[in-house]
Amino acid sequence: MSDLLKLSLEGHIATIQLNNPPANTWTLESLNLLQEMVDELNENPGVIALIIFSEEDRFFSAGADLKLFADVSPEQARPMAEAFGRAFETLTEFKGISIAAINGFALGGGLEVALACDLRVAERQALLGLPEASVGLLPCAGGTQNLMWLVGEAWTKRMILLGEKVDAEKACQIGLVEEVVEQGQACSMARELAEKVSQQSPDSVMASKKLIQMNRLSSRNRYAVERDLFLKLFKGQNQNEGVKAFLEKRSPEWRYE
Repeated sequence: MSDLLKLSLEGHIATIQLNNPPANTWTLESLNLLQEMVDELNENPGVIALIIFSEEDRFFSAGADLKLFADVSPEQARPMAEAFGRAFETLTEFKGISIAAINGFALGGGLEVALACDLRVAERQALLGLPEASVGLLPCAGGTQNLMWLVGEAWTKRMILLGEKVDAEKACQIGLVEEVVEQGQACSMARELAEKVSQQSPDSVMASKKLIQMNRLSSRNRYAVERDLFLKLFKGQNQNEGVKAFLEKRSPEWRYE
């Protein structure tokens, strides 16, 4: 099995370590692997909590490697977009409680994997954002939908449409994360929360989570629209200009027509 993600079990708590240094970018392989791991955990009756974390000094995850979206057609971009959707929607539907332990930059798909979790813990030096529009893209892995559930319309628009990034303190103030801890303590806090879950009846936890998330049932169609609009961007010129400008370390020259 690939070592891009490392799965381990301790008691009733599972952990998945993001392991694609230096920035823990997502690949088609790691996205498919995440889906497989969560499906596997759902079949394990002894697991009721899942922690996702990184041991990289600066990055929780920087999202997708933008080289994958340079000079590609909508159909060439589709497998990656659909893999993001499948993986993160599977994570959202994990039977127990999932917790993201954010220790650094969580950007794009790196923030979207955290948004797909039930709870988020951020270390004080963390920086969170969805900067896709700055490179001619949009968050296609639940970002436009899941962020709304947490922070409301205004901050969702600020983070996506204006490209604003927030530090851990601001993230906690607006409801994007539930706990802020000092550097090096995200995993221990996440485990503390997971231990609380393991003290509850697993049947009650699974049933209650399902009921709570019934409020999101209508969002399923919106996730599909999100991916469709993401792929539609590849028919224009700004998407490729944005990605190329980023890779070439220059400002993009947008076309308004």
